[in-house]
Amino acid sequence: MSLSVSEVRARLIGALNAMPASAEELRELDAALGDGDLGVTVKAGSLAAADAIAKLPPDAALGDVLVATGKAFSTANPSTFGALVGGGLLAAAKTVTGSHAAGRGEALAMGRAVAARIAERGKSQLGDKTVLDALVPSLDTLEAFGSGADERALLDAMIDTVERQVRATAALQSKKGRAAWVQERSIGHADPGATAWLRFLQAWRG
Repeated sequence: MSLSVSEVRARLIGALNAMPASAEELRELDAALGDGDLGVTVKAGSLAAADAIAKLPPDAALGDVLVATGKAFSTANPSTFGALVGGGLLAAAKTVTGSHAAGRGEALAMGRAVAARIAERGKSQLGDKTVLDALVPSLDTLEAFGSGADERALLDAMIDTVERQVRATAALQSKKGRAAWVQERSIGHADPGATAWLRFLQAWRG
């Protein structure tokens, strides 16, 4: 599988424009654990990022797309999640500097860079009930596939993994952010950040 930058841009714009449909679900999940702003963050950030991608010049490289996406997402509605995702995308851009196509290898490098930056800036790790609990296992699934794998099969497998991980986060106690304040009361609720990653992958698959 390999997508040109123009294909990546079109797919990203489509997926990002679909994310506001999940805003209320994410708001409700986040309200059970924190201040309930994730729905607004994802909606505003996604629409701003889609607009920023559309305004890039035709010859923009893959790294340029990620930088524009990260900056727009993080500044549209300032929040911890927005800053973490934005910072992750800026880190990912450095792994594909000058690239004009993305295949499985590029996707894996970008994803690992996003996860590493989120872990570093958020001082979080697997089991803390964050987006990492869905993101990292989905990348492990991607890595397990051979380089010639069909994109649809890859996405289906990643989404299956993330769906299981989202359900699994409900059994965890939140250890980071405002969600940590509710302590044991966080158990029984799926992590909203992990859910946002699931909804994005589903939107990307279409």
